Amino acid sequence: MSSGVKLQEYDNSWYDPGRSVVWRALWLFLGQPIFRCFLLPSSRLRVALLRRFGAEIGKGVVIHSEVVVKYPWKLSVGDYCWIGERVWIDNVTTVHIGNNVCVSQGSYLCTGNHDWSDPTFGLRVEEVNLLDGAWAGAMCTLLPGSLLGEGAVAAAGSVVSGVIPPFEIFGGNPAVFLRKRHLKGPRSVYQITEQLSYRKEAR
Repeated sequence: MSSGVKLQEYDNSWYDPGRSVVWRALWLFLGQPIFRCFLLPSSRLRVALLRRFGAEIGKGVVIHSEVVVKYPWKLSVGDYCWIGERVWIDNVTTVHIGNNVCVSQGSYLCTGNHDWSDPTFGLRVEEVNLLDGAWAGAMCTLLPGSLLGEGAVAAAGSVVSGVIPPFEIFGGNPAVFLRKRHLKGPRSVYQITEQLSYRKEAR
């Protein structure tokens, strides 16, 4: 009895990895092992290596050891970001990380999936975006097409498959709304606008 699934007919010839076979091999067999090595003492060296292989990395970025990056040339990181140990950035297409973003240890940023309705298991790719001030908690998973809005939080261990609105905290599998995020000190423009809207509706 046949399941109807035909993996032998899988075809991703349409997909463009963005660099030549030689360049990808250099990253896989030389750049990536050095970049991941826990003996590499400096975050600056990791940043420099990513830049050398085409990543756009801002200033003040801290990258810890054992981080996996599929394709550096499909990675954009803003200023003053933190990327924790064993983060896996599986970026077959673009991953954009804004400014002051924290991606905690063990998080998985996934940009590629397969069409379960396709007998040949066709490849599907969608960007992952983390906007300014967002936080991907430890061991969370951001699935293809995920977007963390400004100041949004994906709680530890959560699985995100869509959009987390600005300054909201989501958690669980699948991730759902838990509460608003309120920062101490000077408030953001978003929070001030939200409060004014609430007062207007309450009248």
